[in-house]
Amino acid sequence: MAKKKILITVTTYPLPSRSYDELVCTAGFLEDGTWIRIYPVPLSFLNQVKSNVGFGKYTWITLDVKERTDDFRPESYSPLNYEVQIGEKLNTENFWAARKEFCLKNVYTNKSQLLSHCKSPGNVSLATFKPSKIIDFHIEEDDEDWKDEWVALRKQTDLFMEIDSEPEKLIPKVPFKFYYVFEDDEGVSSRLMIEDWEIFELYKNCLKRNANDKIKAIEQVRQKYFDVFTKKNEIYFFLGTTMQWHRRRAPNPFVIIGVFYPKIKTQFTLDL
Repeated sequence: MAKKKILITVTTYPLPSRSYDELVCTAGFLEDGTWIRIYPVPLSFLNQVKSNVGFGKYTWITLDVKERTDDFRPESYSPLNYEVQIGEKLNTENFWAARKEFCLKNVYTNKSQLLSHCKSPGNVSLATFKPSKIIDFHIEEDDEDWKDEWVALRKQTDLFMEIDSEPEKLIPKVPFKFYYVFEDDEGVSSRLMIEDWEIFELYKNCLKRNANDKIKAIEQVRQKYFDVFTKKNEIYFFLGTTMQWHRRRAPNPFVIIGVFYPKIKTQFTLDL
């Protein structure tokens, strides 16, 4: 066990689950720029920390953790407790310079190389990836409600008890799936699903602003993630594997668990 200083950069949208494994994926960087995944992290704990101290992405925390013995992915750790110390939040000044120092120390640009490294014995399961070209942004309809078995699990577990007093109340389900289609440095294309909490929160905020008009909401999500980002921002993906598909050695076990999007710096841009 060890106390580690961690720059939190990723939280995925929570799912009802019997176990903590995929409840909330929380990940980030150590001071040397290497990745770390932390679970279980109850959603109620994250909500409490956010409300009490304003904790958010790109904040340094210090936490007692230990390596997981039930997870073959080398970046996976468990909290020994939830006594977290909140440190500095890195700002966006000078085109995210402070954030780039830690998030961009090891960047993949080649799909084949990343998939090679995710195999045994390396088993890389978290990575920063720079696409050479973003081709498209896909939105697909998904189920309106959680699966029946997940609703049943919600009634059996106490993971959410601090969130709401109604045990049958679930985390809101977003009835859409979001994907990026992109190319690597050899022109090889990929289509990966986005599981970053940020995009689902954006959808819910857009839905609220548009009087629950789903069509307008997803149009605004696409506008930001495709129309704006591809013109005004330098895009990197934070990629992660699910333990299930990584263990099964799926052809590509990665999903997009975060998007890193500093503004593009041009010769006409003044330093801030």
